[in-house]
Amino acid sequence: MSEMLEIVNERGEVVGTASRSECHRNPELTHCTAHVVVWSSSGQLLLQKRSVNKDMFPGKWDTAVGGHLEPGESYEAAAARELEEELGIGLASVDEIRHLFDMSVRHQMESERVRVFRIIHDGPFFPPAQEIEELRFWSVEALTRHMNNGTFTPGLDAELARILPQQDAANR
Repeated sequence: MSEMLEIVNERGEVVGTASRSECHRNPELTHCTAHVVVWSSSGQLLLQKRSVNKDMFPGKWDTAVGGHLEPGESYEAAAARELEEELGIGLASVDEIRHLFDMSVRHQMESERVRVFRIIHDGPFFPPAQEIEELRFWSVEALTRHMNNGTFTPGLDAELARILPQQDAANR
């Protein structure tokens, strides 16, 4: 059976459901995702290289942790679940992650409402090989050099445009 996602309106109110495949072919069907940016204690950002078998943006670098909300699931619960599934990080409490911002991502294939969280973690990480080809920490300078040149997913480019100025301000 196909994964079902809740469809939301511009206010984030659930207005229906659609299959994952429908949502990934129709940008009119806005659905919700939770992302977790993972910083090292030395100030580098962990990214995942998406498997070449993924239906969306295969082989592109992306946020270390991200996934769709299951019907009825909160952003916080989805973030905690995805941390466990994608990196093997179990949280004692969702208070271990910090909400950074919400954003909307829309491109020719889909539209998402994204809640972005942050955690500081140096590993070890245990990614599922069928979904994640590689994990790597990136310096802020390397991130800046590769933004908007096709290395990253469109969603990551949009996130970095908001994350990097915040990180720079935090380091001052």
